[in-house]
Amino acid sequence: MLEPMSTFREILSLPGVRAGSLVIGSIVLAYFVKYAMSKTLASFAGKTKTDVDDRIVEAVRKPIFLTVIFIGLAWAMILEGPDNAQRTSMAVFKTLAIFVWARAGFGIGQLALEALSTRSRGKSVVQPRTLPVFNMIVKITVIALGIYFTFLAWRIDLTAWMASAGILGLAIGFAAKDTLANLFAGIFIVADAPYKVGDFIVLDDDERMRGMVTRIGLRSTRILTKDDVEITVPNAVIGASKIINEAGGPNTKQRVKVKIAAAYGADVDVVREVLMACPTDIDKICKYPKPQVRFKEFGDSGLLFELQFWIEDPGSREAVLDVMNTRVYKAFNEANLEIPFNKLDLHVKEMPQA
Repeated sequence: MLEPMSTFREILSLPGVRAGSLVIGSIVLAYFVKYAMSKTLASFAGKTKTDVDDRIVEAVRKPIFLTVIFIGLAWAMILEGPDNAQRTSMAVFKTLAIFVWARAGFGIGQLALEALSTRSRGKSVVQPRTLPVFNMIVKITVIALGIYFTFLAWRIDLTAWMASAGILGLAIGFAAKDTLANLFAGIFIVADAPYKVGDFIVLDDDERMRGMVTRIGLRSTRILTKDDVEITVPNAVIGASKIINEAGGPNTKQRVKVKIAAAYGADVDVVREVLMACPTDIDKICKYPKPQVRFKEFGDSGLLFELQFWIEDPGSREAVLDVMNTRVYKAFNEANLEIPFNKLDLHVKEMPQA
């Protein structure tokens, strides 16, 4: 009985046998842990209503599998390798494990944020509009922790590096102050959400800067105008500008106004009836709220009216205005209503002598 045991010990004492046994054992153990996870955690997560926990279990399964193998390889190097090789191999395997877990951290953080944003309410911090900000924070945090633990794995003193990073950070801050201003403005825009992708906005009452928001980035916002021209506006400029969001409010409807003047002496009721008949049978005009006509004021040359109606899509405002102006003009001609123009009466007190 003792002879087989001694023979086994002699075999294990041979160079490379123990290391190979540890490597093989770590691989077998890794597959066993993977199988156990699929039978316990995966089956438990499959009983829940959401698939978030299933995706998280799937994200951590591979890092755990590789970590077990890395531990076996590192242990094998410690038993068989020289001192210098032991330290180097440990640092290498720790770095590989940090990289694997950092990559998994990206996925797990994104899954958690998506789950929180889908369940968010009105006052929740994590919402679909703030999701890019928190995604960026998670990525920066994971990268910073990965770099920190990598330095520790290689036994690098961080004191001098942190002092150098502080000086370098000041230099970069002064050199890239505009970029940093756009970056922070982009974070505040995403968090405050004065507009979203698909909204029609106007910057500083400039109609040339009116268009649909196509992309909100951390550095700039892109606006597509009606001329099919894309304008890239730095977020720092938008943060300091007055923004008119035509798609804001409880719904996306927008009120459009058509101003028209009728000559003095015209029947106000007739003008009102003619204007109210113009918005009928136009698909892009909302039936509710109903169109209305307002007698605004007595102008210098005529009676000033305003036809008000609502449209569903702010992007169709120019097309609807073209149709409405054409209808109003034709309706006034058919009803024999005069559209006045500015008139100037010249009184001559005295004719010059011949």
